[in-house]
Order: sequence, then structure tokens, then C-alpha cells
Amino acid sequence: MKNDSSSKLLSLIHLVNSSLPLGGYNYSSGFEYVIESGCIHEPQLFCGLINDELLYGFIRIELAVIVKNSCLSSLQSVSHLNYWNRYLHGFFEAKELRRQSIQMGNSLLKLLGDLDQAKRESIGEYRQVLGKDCHYAIAFGIAVALWEIEPKDAVLGYLHSWVTNLVGAGVKLIPLGQTQGQQIIYDLHPVIATVADELIEQNEDHLYACSWGSSLASMNHETMYSRLFRS
Repeated sequence: MKNDSSSKLLSLIHLVNSSLPLGGYNYSSGFEYVIESGCIHEPQLFCGLINDELLYGFIRIELAVIVKNSCLSSLQSVSHLNYWNRYLHGFFEAKELRRQSIQMGNSLLKLLGDLDQAKRESIGEYRQVLGKDCHYAIAFGIAVALWEIEPKDAVLGYLHSWVTNLVGAGVKLIPLGQTQGQQIIYDLHPVIATVADELIEQNEDHLYACSWGSSLASMNHETMYSRLFRS
């Protein structure tokens, strides 16, 4: 595929499409437990929770990792990839969130090789180096670099996809109407843009996230008697 602006945009749309067979729709990132516990029972509270996660949650670390890896011109630095993959592995406090990230990362790397025959050999090398524990943000960064997608566009697409997935869970769990769910996504556009602008230039030494709430929710979600989503 020719690397013009249209093909890059189409590649990004493809990459963040919810129909991509990565299993993301199976997860609620602990939100199911939060809703079941009675903390979230109306659209405004749900929107506020996602807003706080965007500003302070673990998603910030994932985005920083994507930026660090997508800015590599050739992805020749294997040690760089391994460093950030181990960084993510250590940062996840809940094994459920870690397993989700690894499952989706491995699925994405495999899919990339299946989709792009010209890059299958390179992707195979990354899979061999990273082993069986490739986190989703690492795989996403590799895709962004190989398809020459602009990092800023990739960050916006990743954030929008993440918010859309959580709202999809909220539509089923609260429940929300479809229009209410779309309204939440639309209302969060300014926050998504602000977070993207902040993280695209952020220095590694200044990375931060407050993720203990999500971790506790995910841990409690694993032991729920009845649930719709995977831990």
C-alpha cells in the first residue's frame, strides 16, 4: 500500500476499529465491578469516571509507551522494545489487567502479520524477540511505526477506541441508551484532545498515573458471582 496520507488514515481507522478480532469487547477493565457495586448508576457519573481515567489513569502510561515506540523510524532497537514491554509488565498491579493487555497484544501482532504480507517477516522477528508476553501498547506502537501513521493521530485514535469500548460496556451494564452512550463519547472529545496534546510531548521522567482504583476494581471483578465481561 502506498504510504500517502489517505492510506495512513485508512490504516489507522482499521487499527482502531472495534471489529478488529482482538477480544477488546470482552473486557470492562474493572468497570463492571464499579457499576455492580452501585457507585455508577447514571450517565453523568459514568462520564465523570471515564474523564478521570483519561486524566489520571493507567491509559496515560500506555499512550506514552505507544509514542515512544511509534516514533522509531525502523524499530531496530530490540532492547528499546523489551525495556518498555517489561515496564508495562511491572506497572500493571492486577494480573487481570496484565492478562488482558498481553492477550490483546499477542492477537494484534499475529493479525498484523496476517494482514500485511510484505511486513510479515519483520513482525515475526518482533514476535520472536518479545516472546509470548507482548503487551497491547507495544504491538500498537509497532503497527503505527510499520504503517507510518503519525504518532499524534495514533494517540487520538487509541484514546477514542478505548473510550468507545468502555462506553459499549456501560450501555450493557448501567444500562445506557445508545444515544446517551454516543453523547458521552462526543462530550469527551475535548478531554481526549487535551490528553493527546499533553502526552505526545511528555518526557519519560514526568510520566505519572493513579491506577490503584482500576486495579482494585479489576481484582474484585475476578471474584464476582455473576458477570458479563472477562477479568
